[in-house]
Amino acid sequence: MIVVDAATGLVLLALGLASRKRPPGVLLLAAGLAWFLGDVASWAVYLHRGPLIHLVLAYPFLRPRTRVAWATVAAGYLCAALPSLTASVPATLAVAVALVLSAVYGYAVASGPERRARAAALGAAAALAIALSAGAALRLAGVPAGQAAELAYDLLIAGMAAGLCADLRWGRWARAAVTGLVVDLGEPGPLRTRLARALGDSGLTVGFWMQARRGYVDEAGRSVHVPAEPAAVIPGGRVVTFLDVGGERVGVLIHGASALADRALVAEVAGAAQLAMANIGLRENVRARTTDAAASRRRLVEAADAARRGLAEELRQGPGRRLERVAGLLHDAAAGKPAGTHPQDLQGEALGDLTAGLDRAQAVLRDLVVGIHPPALTADGLPAALPALVQLSAIPVSLSVPPGRFPANVETAGYFVCSEALANIARHAQASHAWIRVWQQDSCLHLEIGDDGIGGARVGGGSGMRGLADRVAALGGVLSVDSPLASGTRLTVNLPLPGTAGPGQ
Repeated sequence: MIVVDAATGLVLLALGLASRKRPPGVLLLAAGLAWFLGDVASWAVYLHRGPLIHLVLAYPFLRPRTRVAWATVAAGYLCAALPSLTASVPATLAVAVALVLSAVYGYAVASGPERRARAAALGAAAALAIALSAGAALRLAGVPAGQAAELAYDLLIAGMAAGLCADLRWGRWARAAVTGLVVDLGEPGPLRTRLARALGDSGLTVGFWMQARRGYVDEAGRSVHVPAEPAAVIPGGRVVTFLDVGGERVGVLIHGASALADRALVAEVAGAAQLAMANIGLRENVRARTTDAAASRRRLVEAADAARRGLAEELRQGPGRRLERVAGLLHDAAAGKPAGTHPQDLQGEALGDLTAGLDRAQAVLRDLVVGIHPPALTADGLPAALPALVQLSAIPVSLSVPPGRFPANVETAGYFVCSEALANIARHAQASHAWIRVWQQDSCLHLEIGDDGIGGARVGGGSGMRGLADRVAALGGVLSVDSPLASGTRLTVNLPLPGTAGPGQ
């Protein structure tokens, strides 16, 4: 019997060491140490029962989940530590009955993967209760406990501990939870509902990372407040678990402390949920980009309509009136009407007015044409159009532009980005110097327009910049502004060339 007794203690220690990375492993180690302590101290013969009762009622966690379990664990430690209670048959039988009833209750109120784990604990509770009550029943019947009873006790203890350790180590209940989750993920319905069912946590919160919003949102698009630190505990005893794919964040789970207490289950659930989260996040990002593209197209149409109305009004008020005046003078001359008391003098004055009016009308029309689309841009591209634009600037501008031509729509977008940027610099930047740099790299045309002014510019700050951003986005490009206060402004544009995927794709 000494060999069996020592083997049982060694089994408890070995199982505890094998499970040391998980909460129940601590209790198995404690039971093994208490087992050997009982060999050298008579008062500690049954001390191992306390950690074993604790193990069975708390499994798969370290702390019991119900008040009934807490009370039973406390009673178990008292009966194990106090010789007067250890020798009491009624106390031992009461603890055995309470152990089974508490395990049944724990199984009944558990859900999700915890309930699957509690099924193993229920079997262990039954084995431990038999081991506890068998000796007490023999004493109650007045039958001395022989070596057979002691052997049966040792085997029940070792077998119960081995069964829980096997269940804990190979995680059948965790795999069952994850298997159910994987099956659920293939079905339609909210991801939060399926994860909550798998984890047994009805209060679960699921957040999806949205790059465009630099934050987490739920499946309805509402913002989810998340602490910055991983595994942070927030009010209400909730725990935050971040989920990443390839080093990039895809989502977050805010759950009860016990729902993902087992690290293996965390890894399994995270692995099963990450792909679904990544797909949902991708769909949300595509939806957001589609919405932005639709809004951009709408603004372009509205801007084009406004530009046409403004052009029509400018033509009517400027060249239109001047040409009406010229037409009136020509009509009078054709009709032979004298312009005043001294016909010759007045005819000369009329001809002067006619020439001046035509010159002014041509100048206005020329300015309008240059503003709409400069002829140099059409004829020779950016290398010819940008120097002419720089010459009109009110402040010195350094220019670097490569020779050669680019697609017409790319050149047009690049030209008007530069034109609007220089106009903004002149109006708002209070700069003493500006620069324009154009280059081709990685199948894109890159532009950089900067100044040494007061900064503080932003894309949404005015309709001109917003329109430029929309024009660039319509070509699949990206426009960004870096404009810290008192440190100047740097506007960068990347425009994909035909046959390539742009930076915004």
